[in-house]
Amino acid sequence: QAQLEESGGGLVQAGGSLRLSCAASGRFFSISGMGWYRQAPGKQRELVAAITRGGSTTYADSVKGRFTISRDNAKNTVYLQMNSLKPEDTAVYYCDANIVRYGSGQLHYWGQGTQVTVSS
Repeated sequence: QAQLEESGGGLVQAGGSLRLSCAASGRFFSISGMGWYRQAPGKQRELVAAITRGGSTTYADSVKGRFTISRDNAKNTVYLQMNSLKPEDTAVYYCDANIVRYGSGQLHYWGQGTQVTVSS
């Protein structure tokens, strides 16, 4: 079984920064794509950023130029550096990963979520 554990959320003032981390643990062969989603109250979950194993990245238009996604394949960890935070960035942030398990093929996993609150 594999699992994702997030850390780094919290309360920050507008204009501030936070760094989220998400580490995969358990027994598995490899991790392909990883990413970050967010869900604000009353809204659908939306993609924030994604990164392939080779390092190619995708960003939502609303975060381009402010957020940076990166990963450390040796540590099975994905990061989200969030700068110039705005109140509208307030949401629960979830990491996701496509994990190849031994004998089970590729499966999709979600983290438990971490709250990010940006005060004005």
